[in-house]
Amino acid sequence: MKTICLYFEIHQITHLKRYRFFDIGTDHYYYDDYANETSITNIAENSYIPALRTLIAMARESEGAFKVALSLSGVGLEQLERYAPQVIDLLQELAATGCCEFLAEPYSHGLSSLADNGGKFFREETKRQVEKINQLFGQRPKVFRNSSLIYDDEIGGLVADMGFKGILTEGAEHILGWKSPHYLYHCSQDPNLKVLTRDFKLSDDISLRFSNPSWESYPLMADKYMDWIAESPEEDGVFNIFMELCALGIYQPLSSHILDFIRNLPIEAGKRGIGFQTPSEVIKTRKSVSAVEVPYPMSWTDEERDISCWLGNVMQREAFDKLYSIGERVLLSGDRHLRQDWDYLQASNNFRFMTTKNNAVSMDRGIYESPYDAFTNYMNILGDFMQRVNWALPQDMDIEELNAFQTTIQNQDKKIQSLEKQVARLKSAQKPKKK
Repeated sequence: MKTICLYFEIHQITHLKRYRFFDIGTDHYYYDDYANETSITNIAENSYIPALRTLIAMARESEGAFKVALSLSGVGLEQLERYAPQVIDLLQELAATGCCEFLAEPYSHGLSSLADNGGKFFREETKRQVEKINQLFGQRPKVFRNSSLIYDDEIGGLVADMGFKGILTEGAEHILGWKSPHYLYHCSQDPNLKVLTRDFKLSDDISLRFSNPSWESYPLMADKYMDWIAESPEEDGVFNIFMELCALGIYQPLSSHILDFIRNLPIEAGKRGIGFQTPSEVIKTRKSVSAVEVPYPMSWTDEERDISCWLGNVMQREAFDKLYSIGERVLLSGDRHLRQDWDYLQASNNFRFMTTKNNAVSMDRGIYESPYDAFTNYMNILGDFMQRVNWALPQDMDIEELNAFQTTIQNQDKKIQSLEKQVARLKSAQKPKKK
């Protein structure tokens, strides 16, 4: 039986404000709150809220036949909690249907999987995102999805070592070659980690081309879309349709009737004997046909499907190296504000704004006039951030000293907690008993 694995991503850019060189050392707040609130309110009203209501209705109307998967970055969730809590309510309502699987991903939606430190930063922020998902939705993710579907063999090995059963990535032609994305594969470093590869054509037909009147398949109806799947070779088993949730309402406006199209998919699929499964269900019900070997990182971004849009020039690599050079100190500091700024500065869009590539799709750089402007602004902020980290943990302390320092702080915290409990018990014992 053919099945569709439908997945949506929710992530929200944290907009940085204009930050001058002379602000370094005096201004430690880096964000444009107005831009952040305006942006997420617009996306929530025109995409997330109507799209989630549609998915909830689909789950209920299908009586469990419709399934969907979602992954949400930790920084995206923070913005939703702050500016659009009604979206969190809808996500919890969708979770309650039992038809939605929540996936793991890096908390920052950043590039920590590419940092050369044995995966320490990558593991740490993934663990925090898993805890956040469990806290909000009562699920502990078993399947992983990296920022922008970034994947290679080494990343697969790290994800497998963290205990995940599967990972989502791009069905890039330069990797799959003659192989089809319509099969289940496994990681070359660990066969226990199953790999689901995105069908980029079927996915982009919805997220990029749906409302384009010059597209040869316009207008696209649910019955036509399901015919494409039904008429594919019999041996094609799973169709991985992955995209951002904001494709429903932002990339493809609500006026294009994109939600009517989505809502009719399970109906047309049922007529053709096509089902829906979550990634975990695909892994449980299907066998891997072979390993997929990915020696160099790939992603779902740009025509090249690689990481060049984030780390393709000298500016990007310098910013990346400087940011992660202080990562160890940030984690050891235990400072909540440093940790939060660290998450926001890691977000991949900060590096994408610095790209000098000629992209077929125009990119909105926000406040930046050029990639060089984006680099200058980011490095000014990073300069101040590095100063704060060095104030918290001086540069002349080596890692062993830092670890000892952190151990001392943890021991002191435990001692303080113990003494506070003793004080509470003594106060309670001293209270006069009621006659």
